[in-house]
Amino acid sequence: MVAVARVPGLLIEERLTIHLGETELVPTEIPAPHHGVIHNLQVDPGVSGTPLVLSYHANVDTNWDEVDSSHDDAEGEEIVGDAGGPVDLLTYLRPSRYVESDRLLGTAYAEFGGLKGRELVLAVGDWVHRQTRYTPGISRPTDGAVETLLARRGVCRDYAHVVIAMLRALDVPARLAAVYAPGLFPMDFHAVAEAWVDGAWHVVDATRLAPRHTLVRVATGRDASDTAFLSNYGARLTLDRMKVLATAEPFLPPDDHSLMLKVP
Repeated sequence: MVAVARVPGLLIEERLTIHLGETELVPTEIPAPHHGVIHNLQVDPGVSGTPLVLSYHANVDTNWDEVDSSHDDAEGEEIVGDAGGPVDLLTYLRPSRYVESDRLLGTAYAEFGGLKGRELVLAVGDWVHRQTRYTPGISRPTDGAVETLLARRGVCRDYAHVVIAMLRALDVPARLAAVYAPGLFPMDFHAVAEAWVDGAWHVVDATRLAPRHTLVRVATGRDASDTAFLSNYGARLTLDRMKVLATAEPFLPPDDHSLMLKVP
């Protein structure tokens, strides 16, 4: 899952190529929740040691006025009007693999009891930002919100998991979005939290490492288990190297984290 989510209103020019050795492969596209795209690839046995190279390039034009209105309307109908559809607010209130909100009820109420709505969401983002040190390589792929809260260190997905856990513990639907993040350093895929407040999803990036205005959605789900950029089944695969680059034109805007913000 590396392709930009095909959110209504976004203008996307993209190119994806996949080569196994000298042979170009054509993946199957599978629609994912929240306009995401899964590229599914089945490789025949007997190719052990052959390099698989994926290259993806995209130019994305975000017209905020158009994207905000079309995206929110579509999302709102799915979430509120169709509880059995692809998006369901109840899903984002429940504990999940890396978001053990049921184990953090006491902490959430002790820190944020009495806060509601936007005040609560902003307070959670500020608290996680202050309580956690960004430390590349410190967390394990299996760590969830509880481990991160105990260690007080982690990377973007860990920050997002703690934010989501605190919000779900206080009955605010929250989810994780994997994004491209111009301005991020060190550059990589990025993860942020989103909270459902006042009838719309608003992004919370407790790392404060990239401006929210230029984030571009890739995948959305309960936690990192739903948004992995690469998954392999039935065979062993070793990630040799990866390069991610995201830039914004004409410039990176400033970001005021005391304000709520939506992301396409």
